[in-house]
Amino acid sequence: MVAREPSAEKASAIAKTAAPALLRWYDANRRHLPWRSDGTTKPDPYRVWLSEIMLQQTTVRTVIPYYGAFTTRFPTLKHLAEAPLESVLQSWAGLGYYSRGRNLHACAIRVLNDFGGVFSADEAVLRTLPGIGPYTAAAIAAIAFNQRAIVIDGNVERVLSRLFCVEEPLPKAKPLFHTLADTITPSKRPGDFAQAMMDLGATICTPRSPSCDLCPLASLCTARQAGTMERYPLKAPKAKQVNRFGAAFLATRPDGAVLLRTRPEKGLLGGMTEVPSTDFTLESKPADHARSAPLAANWQKHPVPVEHVFTHFRLALTVYAASVPLETAAPPGMRWTERAHLQHEALPTLFRKVLAHQR
Repeated sequence: MVAREPSAEKASAIAKTAAPALLRWYDANRRHLPWRSDGTTKPDPYRVWLSEIMLQQTTVRTVIPYYGAFTTRFPTLKHLAEAPLESVLQSWAGLGYYSRGRNLHACAIRVLNDFGGVFSADEAVLRTLPGIGPYTAAAIAAIAFNQRAIVIDGNVERVLSRLFCVEEPLPKAKPLFHTLADTITPSKRPGDFAQAMMDLGATICTPRSPSCDLCPLASLCTARQAGTMERYPLKAPKAKQVNRFGAAFLATRPDGAVLLRTRPEKGLLGGMTEVPSTDFTLESKPADHARSAPLAANWQKHPVPVEHVFTHFRLALTVYAASVPLETAAPPGMRWTERAHLQHEALPTLFRKVLAHQR
């Protein structure tokens, strides 16, 4: 289908009234989030940046407790930059997309060393920093510095697609969404406007059963007038998800210690802690598992594999468990970790699932 850009008259009408209506609604209905300014103080760029990185492909409900623990441990950018990467990844464990945690640390170091610990308000400069792409740069510029920037996340795309009845599917429609957002983003209070659009999508203009009767833009919404709200946004069919397979070797000692190692810095789950595992392959290769065991032991195969979904593939991980004598030495590059100390390891969700097989 071809993108349907709004007529000049329609765009002009929406542009004149959308921002004032939305900002009035936001003043009365804004979400109270721990990283968000209450309107009486200036936003903290460090906390705006941190929250935006955490919220990438993660829900607000999931992020809130992690954000609280993270800012307690690293209350300022200087604390974060000067912390060991391992400590940062430990605090990040459970949020997923672990390259974000590594980039977060690298970005903090860069801002501290090159910019005196102060974030720039310039979108172009922000985009040169590790882990900061076009969306995050725009969000920081708008929310932290009140610069007029075009901030578009999934919630905003949904609002725009309904407001203007965008007939081109995502992701091809992204340039059009940028154009449409530009027509309605105000010069005054652009940070509040960006957050208002996000809040509207998250609480009112929801994917299913939107609360149109409560929407401050209802009278302007083209999809609402046509009764086709839930049709939008249109999305291209998803590619078929790939299945991968592997094995993990859960070795324990009588004192409860578990054999662990740190994954290479680059690649999937880079720098995170793992139960020793094989590569994740497109074919299941159980015959190769015995040769991949980290040490000689009476390995017992668990009847139910651990299943985990990554962004681009679904993994089935066969777990082999063995109890070894207390004096067993850890192989090179591995370590014995007491169960009480597992909470201090940068264990991603996948390997927490593997450790659950020990219980």
